[in-house]
Amino acid sequence: MATTVTSTTFVYKGQDKKGNIVKGEMAGPSSAVIKAKLLKQGIRANNVRKKPQPLFGGGKKPIKPMDIAMFTRQMATMMKAGVPLVQSFEIVADGVENPTMAELVLQIRDDVAAGGGFAVALRKHPRLFDDLFCNLVEAGEQSGSLETMLDRIATYKEKTEQLKAKIKKALSYPISVVAVAVVVTGILLVKVVPQFGETFSNFGAELPAFTQFVLHLSEVVQEWWFYILVGIIASFMAFKEAKIRSKGFRRAVDKYSLTLPIVGGILHQSVMARFGRTLATTFSAGVPLIDALTSVAGASGNIIYEEAIIKIREEVSTGIQLNVALKASGMFPSLLVQMTAIGEESGALDEMLDKVAVFYEEAVDNLVDSLTSLLEPLIMSVLGVLVGGLMIAMYLPIFQLGAIV
Repeated sequence: MATTVTSTTFVYKGQDKKGNIVKGEMAGPSSAVIKAKLLKQGIRANNVRKKPQPLFGGGKKPIKPMDIAMFTRQMATMMKAGVPLVQSFEIVADGVENPTMAELVLQIRDDVAAGGGFAVALRKHPRLFDDLFCNLVEAGEQSGSLETMLDRIATYKEKTEQLKAKIKKALSYPISVVAVAVVVTGILLVKVVPQFGETFSNFGAELPAFTQFVLHLSEVVQEWWFYILVGIIASFMAFKEAKIRSKGFRRAVDKYSLTLPIVGGILHQSVMARFGRTLATTFSAGVPLIDALTSVAGASGNIIYEEAIIKIREEVSTGIQLNVALKASGMFPSLLVQMTAIGEESGALDEMLDKVAVFYEEAVDNLVDSLTSLLEPLIMSVLGVLVGGLMIAMYLPIFQLGAIV
């Protein structure tokens, strides 16, 4: 029965061949193994000990996609400057602010220094480096143009994350404001409205229908607030889980989201931008078109377009030109189809697709700005109706009483 060897992070201090003091971290099963690894790298370790854990557990800071993009850009810069690969990892790790990211970079450095390839080391972290990333790095290693490939990957990651940030901005702003409005309304119903209810009970006259409705609503919220809160959270979690587990549900959500006013346009333009950016990056790296389309399908971010791209890939594999397959699908705008046709005819498909990506990225940016401008007065109106409506309902009996007097 095979035993599982756990890896621990050790902190070491020693001297290199020139007598310079060297400090760092390295993961391994024991201090003896760490010393042996360091000796192979020309470092004589004087002190190797387990890395101390935070006193109160302090969880690790998560690694964000933009951290990966920054890492890729820095590695490309180091290698273009002629810095050796292993030393590039050390320089990048020293300048990283996120300690978790620095630890990851040092782990990759150790794997590469031990004789493994860069792509092989990256594949040990599939949650952070997807197949597209690893395949492009592997292609760069095999072709001897790793620095150029890393530069292309860095540009791809930066543009992709910028696009995601714009979409999140467009969607999160109204959701967050509505959430705040719901919370404020809930607080008013639980804390403020009951105070008015006690006052109205002494009036001895029939209250307006609107005021009665708000008071009844307040009683319901006070009695059932916990179940309402649990229901909202459970609904959100169920929606999120269903989208992950059910392909049919995800297809329905993605299809409906594309039909929404303005938001649907933003999602459509973002898919076009990702299509152009991903296909331009993979095709320029020498990846065959069929394989490149597989990567594009996975990076589309929408199952409707993902299925359409997979169908296009099947048609292209039978000998049909890409622009013909794109046009036949009916899912892609004429601009993208025409630019693809020009690229195929001129032999500069990657350049044309890159221009397509830039065009649609700018289109997304403009749509996001337009959406924000349109939503601001709408959101203010919603807030006014919710909060103002409650206040009117509470003061309406007082106004009527004043009129009678």
